[in-house]
Amino acid sequence: MRTSTRRLARAVATALGVVLIGTTLAGPAQAAPTITNPGFESSGSALTGWTVTGTTSAATVAASGAHGGTRRANLWSSGAYTTELRQTVTGLSAGWWTLRVWARSGSATPGQALDVTRIGLEGCGAAWRYQTVPSTEQDDGWVQVAVSAYATGSSCTVSLRTATTVGGAWAHFDDVTLTAGRITRPVRGMDMSSVPKNEAFGAVYRTAGDVAGDPVTILRDAGVNYARLKVWVNPADGFNDKARVLAMARRVDAAGMGLLVDFHYSDTWADPGAQKVPAAWASYDLARLANAVAAHTTDVLTALKNQGTPADMVQIGNEINPGMLVTGGAASGAVSSWSNLGTLLKAGANATRAVQPDAKIVLHLTNLDSGVSTLQWWYSQAQAQGVPFDVIGLSFYGYWHGSLADLQAAATTLLAAFPGKQLAVVETAYGFTTAQDDAHANIFSSASVVPGFPATAAGQASYLRAVQNVVAGLPGNRGLGVFYWEGTWTAVAGSGWDPADPASGNGWENQAVFDFHDRLLQVRWEFAPDPAA
Repeated sequence: MRTSTRRLARAVATALGVVLIGTTLAGPAQAAPTITNPGFESSGSALTGWTVTGTTSAATVAASGAHGGTRRANLWSSGAYTTELRQTVTGLSAGWWTLRVWARSGSATPGQALDVTRIGLEGCGAAWRYQTVPSTEQDDGWVQVAVSAYATGSSCTVSLRTATTVGGAWAHFDDVTLTAGRITRPVRGMDMSSVPKNEAFGAVYRTAGDVAGDPVTILRDAGVNYARLKVWVNPADGFNDKARVLAMARRVDAAGMGLLVDFHYSDTWADPGAQKVPAAWASYDLARLANAVAAHTTDVLTALKNQGTPADMVQIGNEINPGMLVTGGAASGAVSSWSNLGTLLKAGANATRAVQPDAKIVLHLTNLDSGVSTLQWWYSQAQAQGVPFDVIGLSFYGYWHGSLADLQAAATTLLAAFPGKQLAVVETAYGFTTAQDDAHANIFSSASVVPGFPATAAGQASYLRAVQNVVAGLPGNRGLGVFYWEGTWTAVAGSGWDPADPASGNGWENQAVFDFHDRLLQVRWEFAPDPAA
């Protein structure tokens, strides 16, 4: 029944010319309401147009470090304080409105002022809506934070607020706008590839209330609406192959979730450091590799379609910055050329279009820390080769790839360079602790902690919320959403990282969304659906 509902919704959207994923229906264009002194540049009183409540002495205007212009609002006190800047905006028509504010926040004691600053809309005739301003201590970069509310009347009150018990907490605001329309998180995803193997070796998953259950259902109930499943060709441990993916897809579909199929085109992990040719394809030249890619893609997607669980999104390769099928076969080195890589990508993409023409095709890169120009060049080359794709997919781990400001700037640049494309962060994660639950060293350690985001359950939740908000607020509502990577990969003996070594451990359990007692962590709240009107 759920599959039929998804198909009907997709068919209706197609008939209406509506893109289901990542698009918000908008009404007629509406004039932007007037916000007084939105950039805090008024030559009169420092906060002209804004009402200051609470500890009024904490609110000032600074004439340096602005986002735009020369001035910015500043909230700070050496002690605990609650201070709010408020302005009621009138002349609104009924409908959704989105507040966007450039902001920075942090504390004199790094990481000690988590989630104390927020922007919001209230008095719109509906419930207050707010968004937390994330810490920007990593690089002190400006991040545009956005939140939407539904107005039933003709006015809304803009609120910029810090409430903290920590002395030295600070927040900066600049360039406030209120425009018609709504931002959403169409994809609130989870990579669940590890679930079958974990369960086979005895993993147990529990709700936050300590009740054991199906992890797919537990995550669905928290609000996860998309699953990402990786596919290997002939893995040594028999997991993440076609049969296992088909079984998992049935569970995902039964939960009413969308499905992203992540083809690695390998027998094991594919990433920038390893794009290994499957053993069965080792002797193939480029033409045979392309045929194998097409056949494998067709086989898996056809089987998914035939069992009534079609893919909604398809990823052609995983973190393919250096190419695909690069090492370990007769064609090693040859596929590093763009002509050859284009041949392989088109083989996978065209096979996808043939089997599942309405599925969105994702090309997935990482290494944002190398500069957005490198990523832009890569996607330009893919376009030049005639590779069809719909979604720019990025990995973003803040302890490797840069700050939230870096992500926002890069994503905005990429969307501007590729009109008509959408963008998703298809991998992100963060640690809820620096401890480990097995003998295998973890990837996320004390050295990985991003300034402003402690390695706690609250820090993990805050980090995911911040990444989601960056993507949701991208121009033109072209941000699809975020997939949390391998949030179900808890520490279970036998379910290690190496498919060829049953004794290998798990270096990821402290970034899972279940704690060391198997209970769902507070990051669950960040998957809740967007509010209705």
